[in-house]
Amino acid sequence: MNTNIVERSKQILLEVGATPVMYLMIALSVVSLAIMIERGWFFAMVSENIAKLAEALAERLNAHDVTGARDLVTASKSAEAAIVAAGLKQLARGPEAAEEAMASATALQRMRLERRLAFLGTLGNNAPFIGLLGTVIGIVQAFDRLQATGLGGTATGPATDVMGAISESLVATAIGLVVAIPAVAAFNYFQRRIRATVANSDALTHIILAYAKGEAAQSGGRTSETGARPAASVREQPESFRMQSVNTFSG
Repeated sequence: MNTNIVERSKQILLEVGATPVMYLMIALSVVSLAIMIERGWFFAMVSENIAKLAEALAERLNAHDVTGARDLVTASKSAEAAIVAAGLKQLARGPEAAEEAMASATALQRMRLERRLAFLGTLGNNAPFIGLLGTVIGIVQAFDRLQATGLGGTATGPATDVMGAISESLVATAIGLVVAIPAVAAFNYFQRRIRATVANSDALTHIILAYAKGEAAQSGGRTSETGARPAASVREQPESFRMQSVNTFSG
């Protein structure tokens, strides 16, 4: 029974050959390349000079121009700006509400940034194994031809047939590596971009929260919709907040 299963499996491998595996790898490489181009274009479109954005945001908040800060981040296409915009919309409800809104927006933006990257990660991890499958099939074909020759087969040029099968199997392995290496490199690059985006968002978030908490403390926990403070509590923003906001991205 076991012998029959092994023999049948061998026959299936011999009938299929390594060619379908190579076609599969080529198809996966095309999909992988398309995802790399799409993600590269996406990250290029949402890129932002975060140092400049942080400085402009701090200037508007120091002037208590919450409406201007909203307009500033709304005009930007970056993920960082979208996160800050969510906090500014809830700013009138207090720092806790703004913080929760920005945490929710961060999770949504992370999902947006990571879209389709799972395919690259999976392909990069498994493409060598798919190529190895082609190699195994090619080696099975080579040994089957050697066996036929040893049993008195009269096929013309058996050595040439064997070498052809082995070379086909090595091509399958090479294609697997060619597909996997760029996929892994692109996956790692995009993951670094996502980590940088999240870090920038955290820095901008702290600017918003510092302003919100300062306003709440100076107005007894009440922040007006327009960002203006009550007349009794109007006074200049501490210089330290302004400098900290500007210097957040100095590195």
